[in-house]
Amino acid sequence: MKTNNFFIVSTAFLFLLLSCNKKKYTEVVEVPLPTAQEKITIGMPEDVSAEEGSFLMDKLPYAYDALAPTVSPLTLETHYSKHYLTYTNNFNRAVAGTGLENLSIEEVLSKLDTNNAELRNNAGGFYNHGMYWKSMAPNAGGAPTDTIASVINRDFGSYANFKTAFKSEASKQFGSAWVWLIVDKAGRLQITSTQNQDNPLMRNASVKGTPIIALDLWEHAYYLGYQYRRRNYIESFFNVLNWAKINEAYLNSTRRKYY
Repeated sequence: MKTNNFFIVSTAFLFLLLSCNKKKYTEVVEVPLPTAQEKITIGMPEDVSAEEGSFLMDKLPYAYDALAPTVSPLTLETHYSKHYLTYTNNFNRAVAGTGLENLSIEEVLSKLDTNNAELRNNAGGFYNHGMYWKSMAPNAGGAPTDTIASVINRDFGSYANFKTAFKSEASKQFGSAWVWLIVDKAGRLQITSTQNQDNPLMRNASVKGTPIIALDLWEHAYYLGYQYRRRNYIESFFNVLNWAKINEAYLNSTRRKYY
């Protein structure tokens, strides 16, 4: 009799244990997983604003997802709202109370003391990123038209030659760098590159001129979308080139020179 009672109690306990485990297991499984939108929330460019200062951030003229897949939405948001914002704030603090705060950014770059690392890096970061945003647009790319097309043909022989030369310059860069299409003192187009946040308007530039295209080769500009495939990012850049804005920049460069 004792054996039967023990068997009944043991069976009931085992059933209760299994029921509890089953209940726990069911509860865990039924907890909904967060969606991709809940994991990562992409904001809006217009929500970003710098601290007070003489130099204002260039308003991004497109949404964070507008340049995909060349530039992923998360990459563009991080780049614009974190890196560019920081350069802008630091630059404004660096020129506050000095004679530089009332100059244009191009004039600041042409006059600044390149031994002043804080000013050099942040002024460069502010200007370079502004040029980068203007160099791109959604539903753009392809071969150039208008005046810039004929000038590229004049100075490079063809658009295909220009594209090959630009990609070659970009591909040979190591570390953080920028690649530029500039208008030099003679009014001709040249492809050049600079390290860190330097640019062709600065006194220390090996090739001086007015930039009309800027390609950012810092890792934060492409790594989330491409990882180690930097050459793919360089190739994709031509799919978003804003030739209308580049043509405008070329025409403006023939009227004003800062180098």
